[in-house]
Amino acid sequence: MRYISTRGASPALAFEDVLLTGLAPDGGLYVPETLARIDTARMREWARLDYADLAAEVMAPFVEGFLAPGELRTMTHATYAGFRHPAVAPLVQLGHNEWVLELFHGPTLAFKDFALQLLGRLLERSLARSGERVVVLGATSGDTGSAAIEGCRNCAGADIFILHPHQRVSEVQRRQMTTVPGANIHNIAVRGNFDDCQEMVKASFADQSFLPPGRRLVAVNSINWARIMAQIVYYFHAALALGAPDRAVSFAVPTGNFGDIYAGYLARRMGLPVARLVIATNANDILHRLMSSGNYARAGLAHTLSPSMDIVISSNFERALFDFYGRDAARLRELMERFRAGDVVLPEQIMQAARAEFASFAVDDAMTCETIARVFEESEYLLDPHSAIGVRAARECRGSRAVPIVTLATAHPAKFPEAIARAGVPREPALPHYMADLFEREERCTVLDHDLGAVQRFIGERLA
Repeated sequence: MRYISTRGASPALAFEDVLLTGLAPDGGLYVPETLARIDTARMREWARLDYADLAAEVMAPFVEGFLAPGELRTMTHATYAGFRHPAVAPLVQLGHNEWVLELFHGPTLAFKDFALQLLGRLLERSLARSGERVVVLGATSGDTGSAAIEGCRNCAGADIFILHPHQRVSEVQRRQMTTVPGANIHNIAVRGNFDDCQEMVKASFADQSFLPPGRRLVAVNSINWARIMAQIVYYFHAALALGAPDRAVSFAVPTGNFGDIYAGYLARRMGLPVARLVIATNANDILHRLMSSGNYARAGLAHTLSPSMDIVISSNFERALFDFYGRDAARLRELMERFRAGDVVLPEQIMQAARAEFASFAVDDAMTCETIARVFEESEYLLDPHSAIGVRAARECRGSRAVPIVTLATAHPAKFPEAIARAGVPREPALPHYMADLFEREERCTVLDHDLGAVQRFIGERLA
């Protein structure tokens, strides 16, 4: 399988090159040149598999030429053996044909573990073969950072630098990043917001001259195709458990940078019978406003009870737009150049294509707390604020109650005790026993201004 840039001015690459490159040199995002189509007979066979074996089957076409099927299966078993539930991604029923898919049983209690625990192993395999040493650089709005550190910290050929917005992630999220020991791990708290961090990461990938000779950057944000690839798996896992391919299933996805729901969109294109994909946003609702009006417009960043979704621009949406524009890279490139300069209105034809794939709903903090409290009252099930946004959007947009709808529960509620308390739930969410001493561990973090030069100098000095 080859991968092409959404902006059409970079050469097609094989999987290993895409793994190490992240953002395309032309500023675009890599997507598969073609997508495997899975027939119903094969999906029925997949329904008998455990999570690790299913992951190997789903991802095999994407890593062809890099890993043999047996090697991939060994890697997926090693990856998901570290999850603390035998089902890896268990389904929990909230109501009639209403489910949550718990994606927080990995080492850092968030859905990012599904991809980043695997990405670390893929990276380790590649670097062991080449002898290269790389710099892992990522921006996080809360969960990506700790998952990237946990996934890559034992990779002998990697130095890790993670940027997070200073004082704008939860305390648990921050400590999960800053208390991990290791001379190759560096946490940077940027005086700014997530979009500021993300822009500096993108700028650093575009011009890597600040790095010492022989080093290059590797992306851990969802711009890295390997992350999208690994997230496709749990859509198949959940749908097959609920009767697919002989029954359609809908999904509601708490959405920040659009990578997680884009994986669901790809699962549908691969043949999974997905009835509805619901974009669930918080007050930072650029995608819901776009779906409602056709106006692709920035707004000021709101700081919410769901900080992992506090993002102004959803970078991965470019991948979906590439398809909506008929994979016409020149037209998409022109659109993204206009969007970089200001707000744009998408043509009605493009909006029809987008609305054929996605529904959307925006949930503010008050509605988030209301949903946490209501679900707890109904079933004593405790949602984190991001998952609560997904459940509320699912209930507003589900359509036929005859069709099962699954909300992706993206984080453990113990990561967000302030939101649980604000909702008035009479139960304080406890950290798992293996994290019980988190608040006693020593933190290591450097606070820097929102200044690209300062951040790049810091990285260069640490590497030197």
